[in-house]
Amino acid sequence: MSGTPSDKPALDEPEVVVPLAAEELAVTKERVERAKVRVTTKVVEHEERVRLALEHDDVEVVRVPVDRPVSERPAIREEEGTTIIPLVEEILVVETRLVVREEIHIRRKRRVEPVERTVILHSEEAMVEREPLSPQPPIEPPEE
Repeated sequence: MSGTPSDKPALDEPEVVVPLAAEELAVTKERVERAKVRVTTKVVEHEERVRLALEHDDVEVVRVPVDRPVSERPAIREEEGTTIIPLVEEILVVETRLVVREEIHIRRKRRVEPVERTVILHSEEAMVEREPLSPQPPIEPPEE
């Protein structure tokens, strides 16, 4: 070679080939069982005091005499929170007419009664036990 660098080797110099080496890594994963776990549950009872309000509907039935003639049977109706059920009968006159004999008025009254009761509640508890397996041999790299 002369003192100037060249892209091509000189004709009288032999070409030198340098082999390059590279390592490659192959990584794999596998599951290894190291231990077992046992989970058991049991039901535990405990008493607890609960408070709540129970609703009750009480009804009051009142019979109201009416004695009013009608041409057809009146329908059951609702007036100011009271259900009214007309009771009719036929009476003999020279002609027959419908007369509302009486009405049944049903009035609903709601009351709330606080109560306290003891109840049994159930819950579950879990116990976890770990059981180690026999020691595993160390993981060796795969051979190529």
